[in-house]
Parts: sequence; C-alpha cells; structure tokens
Amino acid sequence: MESDKIEYILEKYFEGETTIAEENQLKEYFSSSNVAQHLEQYKPLFGYFSQVKQQKSTQEIPLQTKKRNVAWLSIAASAVVLLGIGTYFLISEKNAAPVVAAQSELGTYDNPEEALKATQKALALLSNNVNVGIESVQYINEYEQSKNKIFKQ
Repeated sequence: MESDKIEYILEKYFEGETTIAEENQLKEYFSSSNVAQHLEQYKPLFGYFSQVKQQKSTQEIPLQTKKRNVAWLSIAASAVVLLGIGTYFLISEKNAAPVVAAQSELGTYDNPEEALKATQKALALLSNNVNVGIESVQYINEYEQSKNKIFKQ
C-alpha cells in the first residue's frame, strides 16, 4: 500500500507537480532503511539532497574592490562638457552672421517673372517631397492589409 503511494508521488515528482510536503515524504521514505527493491534506484537521488544539505562551504570568497579616483573622473567630465559648450558657441557664432544677411534678402524680387519662376520651383520641390511621402504611406497601407489577412483580427 505504501509502495503504491510512493510510486504515485514519484510520478508526480518527475512531472513537476508535487507539493513540498510530498517531496518531504519522498525524502523521508528514501532515507529510511525499508525501501522497496524496485524503488532502490531512486535512493541515491533523494539521498544526495540530504548529503548536500549537511555540507558546509569552507572556501573564502575574496572581496576585491577597486576604488576609482572620483575626483579625476569628475574633472575630466567637466573638461569635456566645457569643451563641448565652447565648440557649440564657436560654431554657432560663425554660422549666425551669414543667416542674418540671407534673411534680409529672403522673398524680395524686383521682377515678377523671376518671382513666378522661383515660386514654381519651390512648389515643384514641395510636390515631389509630398509625393514621396504619399508613396511611403501606400506601402504602410499594403503592409497593414497583409498583416490583417495573416492575423485576421
């Protein structure tokens, strides 16, 4: 009778469905001296758990911590930030002067035909870019339709 119960718990154990209480029953059964002969093969498995539980580790784990010199690291970071800010202002001052001159001449034409040609050129450029954007959206629509066919929401 007890052997049947142990076999049932063993099946549950190997399927991963046992409770802790059932696992403790198995450990107790296999650590005792009256184990059924056909279940002897499982005795080393459960005996191993009790042996390992009694072992103590005597190996020391060395704790080596590396102290970094935070002061030098913070000084280096500050220097990089200051260098970046200085470079940004230097470049922005060089680029700022030509922009002001171009803004004063922006949109002024004395000849109406030149103004018409410039406007047509700007509108053609805008139209080309909008068409490229519309083509990209069509690809997205095709992708969405394909995805909906595959996944059938």
